[in-house]
Amino acid sequence: MIDPRRLTVLRALADHGTVRAAAETLYLTPSAVSQQLTALEQEAGQALLTRRGRRVELTAAGELLAEHAKVVLAEVERAEASMAAHATGAVGRVGVASFASAITRVVAPCITALRSTAPGVTVLVRDAEAHDSLLLLLSGETDVAISMEYGATAQSDEHRLTRYPLYTEPFDAVLPPHHPLCGRTSVGLADIGESDWIAPLPGNPCREVAQTCFADAGFAPRITHTSDDFHAVVALVAAGTGVALVPRSAIPAEHGAAVRPLHERIPTRRVFAAVRRGREEHPLLRRVLDTLLGCSEEL
Repeated sequence: MIDPRRLTVLRALADHGTVRAAAETLYLTPSAVSQQLTALEQEAGQALLTRRGRRVELTAAGELLAEHAKVVLAEVERAEASMAAHATGAVGRVGVASFASAITRVVAPCITALRSTAPGVTVLVRDAEAHDSLLLLLSGETDVAISMEYGATAQSDEHRLTRYPLYTEPFDAVLPPHHPLCGRTSVGLADIGESDWIAPLPGNPCREVAQTCFADAGFAPRITHTSDDFHAVVALVAAGTGVALVPRSAIPAEHGAAVRPLHERIPTRRVFAAVRRGREEHPLLRRVLDTLLGCSEEL
């Protein structure tokens, strides 16, 4: 196999014409250059040089290999430049697992911003519920997780994750279009506590946050329908099957339901980005995190 380092010596000889000039360029002794060229001939299996007195000239095989050396050494330089860019966070791929509304609010704007500031950075998005995104992160299946604070996250994996707050938003009450409380500008949980409810599935952090508020208000909701897709939840409300609490950014623009803010015991979704502890200063992740945080500041 041909040693690319010896191609550098051959290329220098082709450029400068003499062993001594090549040696000066490479900061080697003429003897070291001659040794490298002799070894290269052995690797190539052909004579690369002809000697005319004190001078050497490239043979046809030597000229051919010197032309290949241009391409090989250019690729080596390109590889070194790519690695340097990767080390500075200027190029590379980052996986981000996020729930849908956070993709809309911060992840997609982050991708747009990176296209201008760091076009070599590619973000690969994976739609995952808040509780699932952390599992994907801890298992190494993604680089960044977008999740939300809830009971289980408050005490688990604190030593394995580093978190960055992104934004906070309230849950709103979503009512059927002809609900008796539609005439109000805001409602209380007690006002709708006896209704049928549409809620996320057990284990979903949004359900846990809502359940805590229900308990504080002194009632247990009668849950008749479940879905982790808030568009589906709102559609069921609009169809008159019950009421729901939905994070404000997860309510679709066209929904056919009545949306009212709560005026007491308002449940809140606190959204954060997380990386595995120890990777927070990785240049590539740092660039994506800083861009996510910048996008969240614009909300």
